[in-house]
Amino acid sequence: MEKIVILTGAGISAESGLGTFRDAGGLWAQHRIEDVATPEGFARDPALVQAFYNARRAKAATARPNAAHVALARLQADWPGEVVIVTQNVDELHEKAGARGVLHMHGILSGALCAACGHRWPAPAEMRVGEPCPACHAPSARPDIVWFGEMPYYMDEIFEHLMGADLFAAIGTSGQVYPAAGFVQEATAAGARTVELNLEPSATVSRFDETRFGPATQTVPEWVAELLAG
Repeated sequence: MEKIVILTGAGISAESGLGTFRDAGGLWAQHRIEDVATPEGFARDPALVQAFYNARRAKAATARPNAAHVALARLQADWPGEVVIVTQNVDELHEKAGARGVLHMHGILSGALCAACGHRWPAPAEMRVGEPCPACHAPSARPDIVWFGEMPYYMDEIFEHLMGADLFAAIGTSGQVYPAAGFVQEATAAGARTVELNLEPSATVSRFDETRFGPATQTVPEWVAELLAG
């Protein structure tokens, strides 16, 4: 049976009220990426970074999955082959919709990471500066988020899945952030068919065999219904 690998980006969660960092007027628009999404920014002003992610964590905790998340969970449950979901998103809306084994390449808002020993644990709703690690007790807790300049998680596993994919889909991604922007090339090289589902064309749109444009809550359920109908 065919193996489907799906990459999702911020566009799939936008209709659940979680804005992308390119949205005007959103939380990201109030800060420079260098200040809140880099190790250097955290070293300079940990209080700012913790407050930023506390706000994002609170918003993500109350967000609900939309029809696109639900459709992908249905595809994973009903498809006779394997369906692997890789996401750039740090919310857990895929899981809330019922998806299993989601690979969060950029981490999760609900996680905490010790910058000293690498231990991970569930983050409190409000993380404080100097929060101690429960394993080594160093006052170096940070959000378990992959910041710019850091290596995304699960890369070996993701590339292995791409090499075995029969169909690769990118949903709600800008195509501007690597290494995720290069996944379509990896999948194509492995012989997979490729499709982009997006509100508007991404930076890598020309590399896809098929494109579908519109809100994720419309395009994704329609695409899933077609796949399951055979």
